Amino acid sequence: MKGVIAAVLRASLTAFFLLLLPFSAAPAPGQAPSLGTEKALAQVFEAIEQGKFDHALERVEALIRANPNYRLAHLIRGDLLLARTRPITSFGNAENVPREKIEDLRAEALARLRAHRERPTAGQVPRYVLQFRDEQTHALVVDSKRSRLYVFQNDKGRPRFVSDYYVALGKRGIDKTREGDKKTPIGVYHVTANLPRNKLADFYGSGAFPINYPNEWDKRHGRNGHGIWLHGTPSDTFARPPRASDGCLVLSNIDLDFLSAELQVGLTPVIIADEVQWVDGAAQEEERKSLAQAIESWRADWESLDTEKYLKHYSPKFQSADQSYAQWGAHKRKVNGGKEWIKVALNGVSMFRNPGKDDFVVVSFEQGYRSSNLSNTMRKRQYWMKEGARWKIIYEGSA
Repeated sequence: MKGVIAAVLRASLTAFFLLLLPFSAAPAPGQAPSLGTEKALAQVFEAIEQGKFDHALERVEALIRANPNYRLAHLIRGDLLLARTRPITSFGNAENVPREKIEDLRAEALARLRAHRERPTAGQVPRYVLQFRDEQTHALVVDSKRSRLYVFQNDKGRPRFVSDYYVALGKRGIDKTREGDKKTPIGVYHVTANLPRNKLADFYGSGAFPINYPNEWDKRHGRNGHGIWLHGTPSDTFARPPRASDGCLVLSNIDLDFLSAELQVGLTPVIIADEVQWVDGAAQEEERKSLAQAIESWRADWESLDTEKYLKHYSPKFQSADQSYAQWGAHKRKVNGGKEWIKVALNGVSMFRNPGKDDFVVVSFEQGYRSSNLSNTMRKRQYWMKEGARWKIIYEGSA
């Protein structure tokens, strides 16, 4: 029966299905947002896999009543009706059917089905979320290949899975490098603003949340562009195809409305990966402890006023905003030479691993610095990378 659902989703469509003109109806009043829709679609998939076509039809019709502009639900309904009259052998054979519309809906159906079948198991966590700071309530992790956005809650500093959503990404895929390439970036970013519906064109749906692309690493590698947002869909569209944006992350409006309550400007990390790597929570904890020890050793060696020992925590590939490793070392030797004592306190430490080919961890914290002739507090960001068996700093600057 495993092949049945794939066959159904590739069904020929009858003319009645092609209600592909813009819809304007809104979800039914009182309809539970987001998770209700996702769960309903999952139940439709499960019924089809079990060969319970009538039950699947009842479910999908209820889904359409709640979300009249859900075109994928209309596609599945048409396929289920067609399956009553003849075996399903192909996809989109109805006359006068815009091929690109069918292909878009088919891609969405298969993306949702794949995510439904390949959910992470209990005890698995994304490799990228090592540690939250206390104030961060949630982290978002995007899996490009599955067109899926996973939400993790801060559970005493560790990630706990709470929900996931279908998401559309750039027309030309991921790994953005330049303005106008219609790609979604890969990396660790943060929400920087909350733009309400009444400040935006209808194209952006129920709101938008910009992220800080390009980040420090992007700029270091010459990547440019701007305007990468999480946003909704136009009022006549329930969801967009998996590859449909100019680089933004696009959710249905009801999904974005539900998610928006969990987003914190300046705090919520948005980690975008080609394909999420899931790891055992215990193994993740070991790596977190290893990095935490390296950070503490760096702090203690800074306090010691042994500048050469302190500089061993920095990679020869280190680059700050305007200083190389050699320049950084010369600067620190000069500064520390004028100190009688230094005290450094680190608070609110977060750790998020970069999901791209450059394997480093973005570490952010509040640094309280006191010395014999200067005191200050700042929010700092460092990038730590393993060189051999040892963690080294490859970037440092204000956050």
